[in-house]
Amino acid sequence: MPSRKKQISYQEFLSREFELFHAPYQEETDFFHAVKNGEIKKIQVLLRDSFHTKEGLGTLSKDPLQNLKYHFTITTAMVARYCISGGMAQAEAFSLSDYYIRLADEATSPEEISDIHHDMCLAYTTRMREQLRQDQVSSSIRICINYIYEHLHTRITILTLASVTNLSQTYLSRLFKKETGFSISEYILNKKLDTAKSMLANSSYSIAEISASLAFPSQSYFSNVLKKNCGMTPKQYRDQNIGKMVLDEIIP
Repeated sequence: MPSRKKQISYQEFLSREFELFHAPYQEETDFFHAVKNGEIKKIQVLLRDSFHTKEGLGTLSKDPLQNLKYHFTITTAMVARYCISGGMAQAEAFSLSDYYIRLADEATSPEEISDIHHDMCLAYTTRMREQLRQDQVSSSIRICINYIYEHLHTRITILTLASVTNLSQTYLSRLFKKETGFSISEYILNKKLDTAKSMLANSSYSIAEISASLAFPSQSYFSNVLKKNCGMTPKQYRDQNIGKMVLDEIIP
């Protein structure tokens, strides 16, 4: 009876990540810390070398493309963990990692995986920079922001936010504007639009599905606010940005 080959699971890779990553330890640690600290300019410099040409990656598979996918999975898991330790909500960190690992799994070339790696690192770094800015606001506003991020799929009201912070609607509105520079409604809309842009560029969901998933009142309303935000309809935006990870604050 032929012996059954042992299959290596995703979980095993996560538990063995430091053993499998043979690149210089201090260099890798510096990279992960730069992501965690939201150092976008530094990360952009470090990303000039493509992931698929990186030296020091161990051999996890005899197939070069599969080997790169394994290393990408490990890197993404590490980035997510560093960001969680830096204050990113677990739901957001794991959602991002799942998204990028799925993209890499479907990749058909080393160059494509390098592009996904580039976008993944910038996505986490950008969000960590915003997270660090959130740390400078009061605990009540931080609670609001975290609630908004985790409930973009629903209709978020000032009444709900006042309830989760135990503040009056009037006081919360003034405090939110003072500390973030945006009204609550403006902030919620901006974050929904950022998410919608990413979905338009990186998914096959229809415009109607994206509109519904982010709880916009209607597809026409979604189209109007997006056009006001960036001068394009959802279809135009998708056509011009297909395959790109949309980041709201990339520094040139």
